Amino acid sequence: MLSRFEEVGLINDGAFADAWVESRHHGRGLARRALARELRTKGVDSTLIDAAVSRLDSEQEEETARELVARKLRATRGLDRDKRLRRLAGMLARKGYPEGLALRVVRQALEEEGEDTESLDDEGF
Repeated sequence: MLSRFEEVGLINDGAFADAWVESRHHGRGLARRALARELRTKGVDSTLIDAAVSRLDSEQEEETARELVARKLRATRGLDRDKRLRRLAGMLARKGYPEGLALRVVRQALEEEGEDTESLDDEGF
């Protein structure tokens, strides 16, 4: 019966993976790594996962990270810069963003606010 559903297009893991990536990236701001992890837990084949997450390019992922940081930036005002950096980068890490990208995006956002980020190192904030 499942084979028949696949034949007529009622079951299509590729379309499901594409829709999942689109929805979860735009709705929750998840990065490729987190999206791939979610799809693996749902039993989607790794080749279909790779195809679905490859539709998100690095620029799109970075822009989403910037939007997420911009939304959370105000909530961290009044905290010291190290704590702000940790909270914002941690939020991006939980959404699957690579550490280097997360740190770069957060530092740029903090610098645009006038924070001095020169003394912060890349290893452990």
